[in-house]
Amino acid sequence: MIVVERTLATNVAPGVALDYLSDFGNTAVWDPAVRQTTRNDAGPIAPGASWHQTCRLLGITTEMTYTLVEVAAGRLVFHGRNEGATCIDTVAVRPAGTGSEVTYRIELEMHGLAKLAGPVIRMEFEKLGTAGAGALAAALDQLAPGARAAELQFPADVPHSPTLPARSQEAQA
Repeated sequence: MIVVERTLATNVAPGVALDYLSDFGNTAVWDPAVRQTTRNDAGPIAPGASWHQTCRLLGITTEMTYTLVEVAAGRLVFHGRNEGATCIDTVAVRPAGTGSEVTYRIELEMHGLAKLAGPVIRMEFEKLGTAGAGALAAALDQLAPGARAAELQFPADVPHSPTLPARSQEAQA
């Protein structure tokens, strides 16, 4: 099993961060591997809501269906699955200073022949985890009162989000 976890600080209140993160469709904004995420159903976001996600990883396009399976105080859990892998994304949001601390954890289990690519996929997920944490912090910071897009800059290593600044604190499990 591949486990990647990052913890980041953001200037938004925990409730704002949790609301943003509960819509898995927002991953297309900050996750460098994600090309598109669309909601499969309608209505309020609650356990059972699902999304179809298209990613590009190591030159291969994959699709996965994610379902929100748990909503608790300061915590969200999404399960993703396709024929080659199962993924559990766990998000924890805590108050920190005038903003929040967000911990995003991904547990990926490969199935069948895909297991053979595990070591290479682990290295790619570590790299994507770092880039994604920076982009997520920037996306959340844009939701903070008084955020001014004109002051924002983004590093060249996260090409799909050119208007967001990177900021991250790493924590590995």
